[in-house]
Amino acid sequence: MSTTAPSIIIIGAGFSGLGMAMELRRNGFDDFTILERAAEPGGVWRENTYPGAACDVPSPLYSYSYAPKPDWPHRYSGAADILNYLESLAAENDLLERIRFGADVTEAAYDESTGTWTVRIADGTHYTADVLISAVGQLSRPQLPTIPGRERFEGPSFHSAQWDHSVDLSGKRVAVIGTGASAIQFVPAIQPRVARLTVFQRTAAWVVSRTDREYRPFHHALFRHVPGLRLAQRLWVWCFLEFFALGLADLPFLRRLVASLCRASLHREVRDPDLRAALTPDYPVLCKRVLFSNDYYPALVQPNVDVVTTAIAEIVPEGVRTTDGVVHPADVIVYGTGFKGSEFLWPMRILGRDGQDLADAWTGGARAYLGMTVPHFPNMFLLYGPNTNLGIGSIVYMIECQSRYIRQALTHLTTHPGHTLEVTEQAARDFDAHTQHRLRRTPWSSCSSWYRDATGRITNNWPGTVTAYRLRTRTLHPTDYTLARIG
Repeated sequence: MSTTAPSIIIIGAGFSGLGMAMELRRNGFDDFTILERAAEPGGVWRENTYPGAACDVPSPLYSYSYAPKPDWPHRYSGAADILNYLESLAAENDLLERIRFGADVTEAAYDESTGTWTVRIADGTHYTADVLISAVGQLSRPQLPTIPGRERFEGPSFHSAQWDHSVDLSGKRVAVIGTGASAIQFVPAIQPRVARLTVFQRTAAWVVSRTDREYRPFHHALFRHVPGLRLAQRLWVWCFLEFFALGLADLPFLRRLVASLCRASLHREVRDPDLRAALTPDYPVLCKRVLFSNDYYPALVQPNVDVVTTAIAEIVPEGVRTTDGVVHPADVIVYGTGFKGSEFLWPMRILGRDGQDLADAWTGGARAYLGMTVPHFPNMFLLYGPNTNLGIGSIVYMIECQSRYIRQALTHLTTHPGHTLEVTEQAARDFDAHTQHRLRRTPWSSCSSWYRDATGRITNNWPGTVTAYRLRTRTLHPTDYTLARIG
């Protein structure tokens, strides 16, 4: 049987793109190019440099299973350490020479006559390959709120994912708009050095303490030299998170345990009954992202911090006006308002077979078979695509599952040169129907969050455990696809 390995374009050099590239390299696929819009690899861990930036998944699990790091400085490591890990992997695996930096992709179009994808860059250049793999992730585009008057504010203002380090916050009055996963990290980091910190909270978060610890040199020595210790630690974290993930759809009683842990943290850290009431969520636990922090509540009880729950009416030149007419003065505004999570490939334009625009195919909500491939878009795959985000667990292993599955698809193409692979509409419909049915059993269906798009459809999350996803993606079934001859 003749074999011809396809040429491949990967868009993005974060966890997904680098993971896909390493999977290709380990399995003999060497004809690939990574297109990265920035000047360095790292994805969100390159972009998010705000004070206190860290991961809320333990580092032994928030890393590739085949590339463990024995010397993480903390159980929950910071953004700089995670970025260093990714940069080291890119260098050690000779991936930097395959990355075209400064390549901001604007469009990718499929040519039926040649069975190839042409990817166009903002500067006018283009690249062509047999296979297109998007690895741009779900949290790459900052979301700014539509509050009237933002442009009228007289002081510096910026999104937490675009932190302006030239602005010295010392002795300043700082307004923080938003109380999500980024804010609970940078609020405690900046609180000690600002004169006044006003936190505008639209929705209280469920917050649970995290069991962080510093790893010292003797820990690093043990992880490096004691057989199985590092794996045992990873396995323990994996089992712990998988157990609680069962509470999303299969074992609802576990939600009560999570709620109890969050309430215990709130009652322990916040003594003032009025502030405690303001910080108590009014929606089911796990409906929105549960946040992990040991220092968020202690920061909010400090005398230089105000928590404002009255809705914001507008931004005025001197600060923030709430609907009760009060103007809260500020020298700096920081927006901790999250990302455009449901706009998966925006602003790229993707044109598939018969010129179909992916934006049109996703009218009514993004969807993809196994979160990875879409009918009418042959030889195109997504990493960290629709319905593959996790409420509990490590997205890095989800990316590993997807990379292995896509590699199987590439192997199938290699043994069938001159053909394209496209998921059938029936397979895609069946998967989506089953996924949405299970999602209706989860807490995410009972409140609004970034997991849902404007229509209310849950487009982001996987409704189960990572183990379930691994089993579902372990083997590529050719019957789920159409193998079509080119031309």
